[in-house]
Amino acid sequence: MAVELIVKAATGAPDVLGDCPFCQRVQLTLEEKKIPYKVRLVNLSDKPQWFLELNPEGKVPVIKFEDKWIPDSDVIVGIIEEKYPDPSLTPPPEAASVAPKIFPSFVKFLKSKDPSDGTEQALLDELKALDEHLKEHGPYINGENVCAVDLSLAPKLYHLEVTLDHFKSWKIPESLTHVNNYIKLLFSRESFKKTVPAKEYVIAGWEPKVNA
Repeated sequence: MAVELIVKAATGAPDVLGDCPFCQRVQLTLEEKKIPYKVRLVNLSDKPQWFLELNPEGKVPVIKFEDKWIPDSDVIVGIIEEKYPDPSLTPPPEAASVAPKIFPSFVKFLKSKDPSDGTEQALLDELKALDEHLKEHGPYINGENVCAVDLSLAPKLYHLEVTLDHFKSWKIPESLTHVNNYIKLLFSRESFKKTVPAKEYVIAGWEPKVNA
């Protein structure tokens, strides 16, 4: 039986998959483990009553296991790993803490209006640290096999690439060859192609935050 998963609908297009990196992370996990699932889209700017009844916090993703709705991508991914241990996506302890600040650093830089506030450098430092790790342990975070850290990073790196290029004409430096190869590798996976939101919806999703 297919697992039910509620994810964000695209901004301005309620029937299209939206741009939530945490929702995509859960979809990637289900895809990599070959677990059948059914997606329900929810318009976050006009949350339907049925959604608020099953998840009063109103956040996505939410997944249904044994008649219980569970929110929070960290929790969901942990439960999927427990219930469907094969293939294992559990990263080794030393890999679990790779690149934790890439996403917050990216968001700060994206929203920054002041070129000299250090947000660009902070993001570059995070990307350099990731590059170093991949140089030593790549091509994925944990060597040859994809793990949960990769599936968490892939959507975030996609958002980073799409929005920084669009709003700031900024690209990841070519000198970070391991990061650039890693991104190509992640984005070419079947699971990624099946779950990736269109670029225009990623841009539309960030627009209000960037221009706030």
